[in-house]
Amino acid sequence: MRIISGNFKGKKILLPKDKLTRPLKDLTKESIFNILKHSKLLNVELENSNILDLFSGVGSFGLECLSRGARNITFLESYTEVLNILKKNIDNLNQQNQTKIIEKDIFSENTLKLLNDKFDIIFMDPPYKEKKLPFLLNAITKLELLNTDGIIIIHRHKKEDDDLPKEFNLILEKNYGISKIIFGNVLT
Repeated sequence: MRIISGNFKGKKILLPKDKLTRPLKDLTKESIFNILKHSKLLNVELENSNILDLFSGVGSFGLECLSRGARNITFLESYTEVLNILKKNIDNLNQQNQTKIIEKDIFSENTLKLLNDKFDIIFMDPPYKEKKLPFLLNAITKLELLNTDGIIIIHRHKKEDDDLPKEFNLILEKNYGISKIIFGNVLT
């Protein structure tokens, strides 16, 4: 797997050897960035943005954002098998000053309260079978983690039928292979 575009185009991203981690496929990742850049439905700029990458894994989404001009990335990941790889990927690109890693369980009551910032883009790539998305979306809303023009991007299995909270405003949904990408924001 490599960075697709931007300052780090072609740089390799290390992957875990286990089968429990599901890195974002290049085609899906490229489609997300094309929509971010070209869709008239979204009002967010990637350049100089502040990004929250939830369930970040090896960091392929966040590192791609940095390559394309994002200002800062906060990675939130608790799976120990990928944390060392995430750190190596950040080190290999020399992006320690633009990144922060929170090594906590996202579903712990106080984890999201550690985020004392607002984000332009929040990317969520939970395990396909994860059922607690409403909890996370409600917490994002309650803690006001998303900037006014910010966007939430959720990567799911296309057959997954999530019960998204009424505060989540669905803007766009696209399928790519077995993946479904949901773009939305929160109603205030």
